[in-house]
Amino acid sequence: MRFRALGPLEFLDATEWRAIRAPKWRLLLATLLIEAGQVLSVDRIAAELWDEAQPKTVGNQVHGYVSRLRRLLRDGQGELLVTQAPGYRLRIEPADTDFGRFLALVDSGRAAWRAGDTDEAAGLLSGGLALWRGNAFQDVPVSPLVRAEADNLNELRVTVLEDLAEVNLLRGQHGELSAELAELVKEHPLRERMRELQMLALYRNGRQADALTAYADLRERLADELGVDPSPPLQRLYERILRADGALASPAQPAAQPEKEPPPGPDLPVHQLPPDVPDFTDRRAKREAIAEVIASRKETGPPPVAVVAGGPGVGKSTLAVHVAHAAKPHFPDGQFYLDLAGTSADPRDPAVLLAEVLHALGITGAWIPEGLPARTTLYRSLLARRRMLLVLDDAANADQVRPLLPSTGSCAVLVTSRTQMNDLPGARHIELDVFRPQEARELFASIVSAERVAAEPEEAEKILRSCGYLPLAIRISGGRLAGRMTWPLRVMRERLADESKRLGELRVGELDVRASFGLSLRSLPPIAVQAFGLLGLLGRESLPGWVLGPLLDRQDAHDVLDMLVDASLVQLADTDAVGQPRYRLHDLLRTYALETAETFPAATRHAALTRLLATWLDLVEQAVDRLPPSLFRPKPGLTVRRPLPPETVTQLVANPLAWFSAERVCLLGAVKLAAEGEMDELAWELAAHTACYYDVHNQHEDWRQSHQLVLKVVHEAGNKPGEAAMLRGLAQVQIYRDALDDATESLRESLRLCQEIGDRRGEALAASALGTVERSQGHHEQALEHVRHALELVLETGDRAIEAQLRNGIATIHLAQGRPAEAEPWFEEALRLARELGDVHREAVVLREMSQLHRESGATAHALRSLRRALDIFEELNDERCRAYTLVKLGRLYAERGERAQTSLALESAARMYARSGDRMAEAASWQLLGELAATQHNADTARVHLNVALRLWQDFGADDQVNELKSKLHRLPH
Repeated sequence: MRFRALGPLEFLDATEWRAIRAPKWRLLLATLLIEAGQVLSVDRIAAELWDEAQPKTVGNQVHGYVSRLRRLLRDGQGELLVTQAPGYRLRIEPADTDFGRFLALVDSGRAAWRAGDTDEAAGLLSGGLALWRGNAFQDVPVSPLVRAEADNLNELRVTVLEDLAEVNLLRGQHGELSAELAELVKEHPLRERMRELQMLALYRNGRQADALTAYADLRERLADELGVDPSPPLQRLYERILRADGALASPAQPAAQPEKEPPPGPDLPVHQLPPDVPDFTDRRAKREAIAEVIASRKETGPPPVAVVAGGPGVGKSTLAVHVAHAAKPHFPDGQFYLDLAGTSADPRDPAVLLAEVLHALGITGAWIPEGLPARTTLYRSLLARRRMLLVLDDAANADQVRPLLPSTGSCAVLVTSRTQMNDLPGARHIELDVFRPQEARELFASIVSAERVAAEPEEAEKILRSCGYLPLAIRISGGRLAGRMTWPLRVMRERLADESKRLGELRVGELDVRASFGLSLRSLPPIAVQAFGLLGLLGRESLPGWVLGPLLDRQDAHDVLDMLVDASLVQLADTDAVGQPRYRLHDLLRTYALETAETFPAATRHAALTRLLATWLDLVEQAVDRLPPSLFRPKPGLTVRRPLPPETVTQLVANPLAWFSAERVCLLGAVKLAAEGEMDELAWELAAHTACYYDVHNQHEDWRQSHQLVLKVVHEAGNKPGEAAMLRGLAQVQIYRDALDDATESLRESLRLCQEIGDRRGEALAASALGTVERSQGHHEQALEHVRHALELVLETGDRAIEAQLRNGIATIHLAQGRPAEAEPWFEEALRLARELGDVHREAVVLREMSQLHRESGATAHALRSLRRALDIFEELNDERCRAYTLVKLGRLYAERGERAQTSLALESAARMYARSGDRMAEAASWQLLGELAATQHNADTARVHLNVALRLWQDFGADDQVNELKSKLHRLPH
């Protein structure tokens, strides 16, 4: 398939060139042609087609356009326009497009010119220019990519026209050229090279006066439109024509002895790179990525641009200078180094920087034109055929960089910046982060000495961790140690241990981590500085992006987050299980953020955290609504919730367990923030609601830690409802861990507090839990007394969900007492209540416990039906813990019925579910049960396998009684 874009966009259909009717189709095809061979993501295509005004169904729209384009190109199988994750790739060669052939012909023509074969050069350049039918991508709607490519091609076409004119001048064809150049000058009246060629052609054609008039016309236009004079080289040509310098004669004519020229300035090449660092450390992948960009340059294409972006102190400049030194042999005309001072209070003006470059190229004093446009034009003309590498260090933004880009691919550009330059078309971005631990050790040892590091390896490792593996911090700490040879590394480790003083220690000579961080903040608007400081209050864990909205009291703060990410102050860490991008602050940046936050009024910090924690609480409640019903869910307290937009909430907590798992560490951090900020009401509500997840997912340690932390705060604040709730939650963890005496003490205090404040529901829950403790100890009558008391309280309050649970509990106690006849009506009433309430989870729990009643009465088929129905409900509710518990009961029943295969399947499934949910003790018990059943069936090999799995798990817990018991059983197994 062939395509033409040097004019209206067309494709070759058999023997006929056909246009494309729909503008969006043309834009899509143009985008694919420009990036031919590369995979373009759907997001990238959408950005080109719609920019920021993307439709809601953008994925479907792109797919539809691709399908129509395939039909138009007769590519039904997608062999030309290939679907390849995460988008599409156009599989063509450069020769399949007219602009690809144009570039190839120009490359060959210029090579022939350099080799001295002007006839061959003229033929090839003429052939390339003959492919043009108008402007590049003439009828394609504008997009950033198309605009950049079209501008480059159109600019290159004019440059090639000038190249061909210069070649033809060398061939002595000045007569024909005079008329051609007159037409070109009308189209491009301010191009100095074109005027230079016209003046030469006219002079060699015996038209000295016309040549001088051409110069005068240009000088007048430049003065009127740009306020500048012609460049020094053109002024010198004018003077030579005025003198009728014989050296200007055509090569075909005998030349007079040339007059002496004004000195052209310093000879090329120019070498401005700073010294390479002697202890450069690895960064191999990044070095190779930059080298690949530099090596991709073609003289007929645009200059390749590599942007090394990263946070303060990660070593961007060091890497760029190191790579530039390695690339010097490929740039024989020199290397420029420009410090753009983008992080300073006053980033350098591109016009001033261009003056520096022009001066280095021999243009000095009054010969340097005024104004950025004129300087850019002259700069690009001088670099057009030179092979030079430009290192633009510490760029503020793309606007500062654009005027410094050469016009041709004979040069390459390496930019460093703390800012992401996504608006620099065609640039390849290489993101730089802190060192890997091994790289950090290598750099540290090279500064401090390998012997000192080997003598105190643990101290060295702690220093590097305190430095957050940040190259700048490592250089500073290493430099301080290198200047204090008698210090043990321990001294530096101790000085860095206090996080509040760490940044003050990381300073030596002109190197200062705090000052480096401050430069990044200086260029940000106040709202971004405030966001950065407030984020520092939230700890070291990765955070979802929505947290900035509540912190700043804005509905949506993604624009502010983007500023911080683009400034490399906040890192994109990963994407979690619910599809949220997560962000984090580097450890030292977080320390600096905390210092920044300390400059805000205390009321500002407190209000921001209160809004955020109220949003966390609302999200937790919304997620708990989607979990199975829980008796641990408290009645709402006094906290005013701050909800996110409904569509955001739905997206986040659609899968509540996945959301809780993704946010588990953040939620514990939120509870700590509330507790440390003495927000007792927020703290206990957050902790109590999150306990619903902790119970389902067996996160006993988080449960215990959060409740103990909050218990102290609510007690000191005299918050009795919160204290009672925390005590009940702690008691449940203590019950799960068989700390029954502690549980009893916690529950009695919770009971007392509830009675004191008149919380009948809380009193009932505490009494019920006391019944559970007594039942676990075999004290059935005492257990029954507690649960009956709880039931009386619940009947008063009318909480029928808890009533169903308590009736089921009373039935279970009767069953444990060996009184099935008394248990049965309690079970039936509990089941009736659950079904009447529509509480299918409670229904499943009752069915599961009733199965034991059926088993003991010999109705195993009835028991089996009850367990299977319960299992179905738990599967529908995605309650893995209850499924696992039910499968254990099912496995025991299958074993009694002699159904070995079903027994193994049920118990192995239960064990794996317990493992997934984190309940390793229940997992161990399941494998032990499997082994014991296998032993009773005289299957010693299978028993040994399962019992050994259980043994390893019990050993992990330090459960000595179970370990000894299992070792004894394994010893008794026949070999």
